[in-house]
Amino acid sequence: MDGSESDDSSHFERGVDHIYEAFICPLTKEVMHDPVTLENGRTFEREAIEKWFKKCQDSNKPPSCPITSQELSSADVSPSIALRNTIEEWRWRNDAAKLDVARQALFLGNDESDVLQALMNVRQICRSIRSNRQGVRNSQLVRMIIDVLKSNSHKVRYKALQTLQVVVEGDEESKAILAEGDTVRTLVKFLSHEPSKGKEAAVSLLFELSKSEALCEKIGSVNGALILLVGLTSSNSVNVSIVDKAERTLENMERSEEVVRQMASYGRLQPLLGKILEGSPETKLSMTTFLGELSLNNDTKVYVAQTVGSSLIDLMRSGDMPQREAALRALNNISSYEGSAKLLIGIGILPPLIKDLFYVGPNNLPIRLKEVSATILANIVNIGYDFDKATLVSDNRVENLLYLISNTGPSIQCKLLEVLVGLTTCQKTVVHVVSAIKTSGAIISLVQFVEVKENEDLRLASVKLLHNLSPFMSEELADALRGTAGQLDSLVAIISEKIPISEEQAAAAGLLAELPERDLALTREMLTVGAFEKIISKVVGIRQGEIKGMRFERNFLEGLVRILSRITFAFSNETLQTRAITFCREYNVASLFIHLIQSNGQDTIQMVSAMALENLSLESINLSHMPDLPPPSCGSIFSCMSKPPVITGLCKIHHGVCSLRETFCLVEGGAVEKLVALLDHENDKVVEASLAALSSLLEDGLDVEKGVKILDEADGIRHVLNVLTENRTEKLTRRAVWLVERILRIEDIAREVAEQPNVSASLVDAFQNGDFRTRQIAENALKHIDKIPNFSGIFPTMA
Repeated sequence: MDGSESDDSSHFERGVDHIYEAFICPLTKEVMHDPVTLENGRTFEREAIEKWFKKCQDSNKPPSCPITSQELSSADVSPSIALRNTIEEWRWRNDAAKLDVARQALFLGNDESDVLQALMNVRQICRSIRSNRQGVRNSQLVRMIIDVLKSNSHKVRYKALQTLQVVVEGDEESKAILAEGDTVRTLVKFLSHEPSKGKEAAVSLLFELSKSEALCEKIGSVNGALILLVGLTSSNSVNVSIVDKAERTLENMERSEEVVRQMASYGRLQPLLGKILEGSPETKLSMTTFLGELSLNNDTKVYVAQTVGSSLIDLMRSGDMPQREAALRALNNISSYEGSAKLLIGIGILPPLIKDLFYVGPNNLPIRLKEVSATILANIVNIGYDFDKATLVSDNRVENLLYLISNTGPSIQCKLLEVLVGLTTCQKTVVHVVSAIKTSGAIISLVQFVEVKENEDLRLASVKLLHNLSPFMSEELADALRGTAGQLDSLVAIISEKIPISEEQAAAAGLLAELPERDLALTREMLTVGAFEKIISKVVGIRQGEIKGMRFERNFLEGLVRILSRITFAFSNETLQTRAITFCREYNVASLFIHLIQSNGQDTIQMVSAMALENLSLESINLSHMPDLPPPSCGSIFSCMSKPPVITGLCKIHHGVCSLRETFCLVEGGAVEKLVALLDHENDKVVEASLAALSSLLEDGLDVEKGVKILDEADGIRHVLNVLTENRTEKLTRRAVWLVERILRIEDIAREVAEQPNVSASLVDAFQNGDFRTRQIAENALKHIDKIPNFSGIFPTMA
């Protein structure tokens, strides 16, 4: 271990007690340990003379004395017992004297060279004569060497560590002395603070101590010991010995279950998992219980599932109740990550898990453990892994879930709702859930959970579930929410909470957005509870950067805009029209939607905003009005015969007083160019909504010629014709044909378009293949460009 140190006995044994010449072997020149005598009376070290005789034999020479060269009759030797005893007695006196010298030198105030010499003497004494370790203990040299560890010299500390290892090796009492006080803590400190050689010596000494089972927990109890040792085993140290000794130290310490638990806490799980696989029933239970309490990263969850997943499922299936509980909690701990959940599904966790959840009878799980089963199932169905979930919706299992939800407490209700959330995110299973809810009428009880305030997780799960159901049960949900104002109020309150945008807010907004926009009774309820004021406040806050939440912001804003747009569907209802118009005017809703159609990259928002602008624009016809004029003065015949006053500033297409805020006029609001820009959008639904909004400017009762001119000034005609000729979808073609027919009513434009064969071909195709209404409109358009004769000009009008 100390490569710089000579093992020459004559070197270290001189100068302490006189060495007699008879003690020295003539061959080795060292003090003998096992002296033997030849027939000629010469004495040698047994091992040395035997080697000499072997050399003679190999040379085909008779045995001889290496000193006198005298031939011997045989190679037999006789042990020199008296001399050996004399040497041992001398060596004992010599070692005792050296220890006395060392004791005097082992003080930190002495010269470094004296301290190093003393340490070397102790090492050599311990190596040469094992029995003298008792003498080392009795002389309290162990404690003195421990004190040397406080030296400021790296070299002295390093040699002290080496010396301590030699002293305690195989000596339980010396190890006990070493483990007193803070010495082990000092050794642990050296693992992180000493240079490489000192670190190696420290870990080697800890390895020696760890051979004593009693000291394993002592080492493990030192703060930082295990985490440093575990770190050394996983390091890329160039000193292989450090890594090896740290690994072997930890292996020794695995005998202590408490240390195994601590190791697992620091990421060394192999010992814990090994005891789960091969330990006694008591040990398995203890280790599995601890596994359920550990904080694990995702990679570790996968490793645990690979290693003990099958054993945990076996315990869950067939163990006694404490074992089943421990296994369930451990499985819950590792089931929340996709990678580990996949493995558990493959191993076969679902059948026993479902059985535990629904089984009622002897040895069934208590409700607190059914909650754990429900949590595991919720973890598995919500991981996003597309496994076959058919078993989860067969055999009336959805109905059983709904029954449990209505007959259990909030904690398990939350987990069961999360299971349904996972099932309703899968296209293959959502239809079964929807069918079960419709059949059982459970939507009423499910909606009630949105009012829960004392359990946020339960409320979140219910909102997410209702959001997932809303595309399939929008009317049922609208009926339920209309029935109790408190539930609608609760959803609006969730949306309007003043916090960074949360998943629950995004789900609540998405839920309300899916409800039928033409359900005027629901719109009335929303007006009553002030929903639209809160919604528009959130939209404005997000757009101005006052409300943040990057993860859910997009979905939240989409939901808010969809909810806000439903106010524009209320204009057709006499009882709601005034309230809806008042709201839109007060909050300048038309201006907001014009800004929103410019939300590049957010297709849904652009589409919904264009649809809302269509509704607002159609209402402009009713809101635009002629200004009030003073009555004419008839003071004389000349004033009564004068021309009526000229009115300026009227809207080009509505021929009345218009503004964006008061009459929602798209022309006055500068929306035409922005809507035209959307006609190049790659999303067909956005293009369709934009066409519909632009069509509102060419409706009957408006100045179509002026409307076409406005469209042309915004380069809209070219874009509309492009939509027609691209023939992307039937709906787009129908919209485009309607607009093109209106445009072609202007003769100058009709003459130009007539020269574009692709437009004519598209109109002919619509005339031949469209629905009845589209064919009629296409026919009129073709007449405008003289592709079909206008027979009304040939035949007289019939009475």
